[in-house]
Formats: sequence, C-alpha cells, structure tokens
Amino acid sequence: MTSVVLVGFMGTGKTVVGQALAARLQYTFVDTDELITQRAGKFISNIFSDDGEPAFRALETELLRYLTGQPLGKQVISTGGGIVLAEHNWPLLRRLGDVICLGANPESILQRVGKAQDRPLLAGTRAEAWERIQTLLAQREIYYAKADWTCDTNKRTVPMIVNTIVQWQEAKAS
Repeated sequence: MTSVVLVGFMGTGKTVVGQALAARLQYTFVDTDELITQRAGKFISNIFSDDGEPAFRALETELLRYLTGQPLGKQVISTGGGIVLAEHNWPLLRRLGDVICLGANPESILQRVGKAQDRPLLAGTRAEAWERIQTLLAQREIYYAKADWTCDTNKRTVPMIVNTIVQWQEAKAS
C-alpha cells in the first residue's frame, strides 16, 4: 500500500484518525500543522494573527515541497484544512500518496471544534463559528472533491473510520 494524505475541513478527524491509521498500518505519522509550528517557531494562530493567512498558506506549500523531496517511506500525513485551496499544492499532495478527504457535516464539525480557541478561522461566538463553517465548507467543496476518495466521518468512531480507509486501500490495491 502507498502512503496516505488526509485532507478535509477542520474537525473532520484528520489528526486523530491519522494517528490511529498510522498505528494500524505501522506507518510514520506526519502532521503538517505540527511541522509548520515547529519550523515557524510559533503557533498557527500566531502565524495567522502576526503574518496573515497568505503567509500561513505559503508555509504549507513550502512544507509540501520539502516533504516530496524526502525519502520518508510509508506515512500517513495529516494536513491543514485549507491546504487544498492552492492548485499548485495538488500535484505535491498526490506525489506524497493517496489523497483521502475526511468529510463531516457542519453540525458534527461545530460539535467537535466549537469551543476550540486555537482555530483562527472560527474566532468569535458559536453562531459566528456556525456561519463560518457553513461558508467555508461551501467554498471548499470543489477542492475537497479533488481527493482520490472521501470518507464520511459523521457518527462514526475512529476505529470505524480507520477500518473503512483500510478496506478502501485494500480494494484499490487488488
């Protein structure tokens, strides 16, 4: 099986599912947001507030370019929710592995991240977060649709999602 790149909106489970999937497959787990934080020397929320979203998006692309040049072996890569917005990121994502989108409805997303203070795009009241989730999901739908496959995470446990991804990979390989 090839490496797996998880894309999708915030709160769809990319990190937690990615960690569980990596453990199941005995792959290395890579979190692009974590690597960006390490490389920049500051939290993503600070990158957004100090330097702006375009600067953060440039750091995402820079990291993808770096990762595609590394012999990292089999890995599960969890990406930031907006990494798919830049067209020039898609060839890099595909070079890293199968691109799987984790999807969820706005209700699930708000339930999962509604109180998170580290989500710069959801700053504000719960009602404002709800509106922003709906708006961003609608805007990003065409980008997430470019993934090789989409896995619905609504009302599913992490083990259920991991099993579904493994089954998809096995079916694809056969």
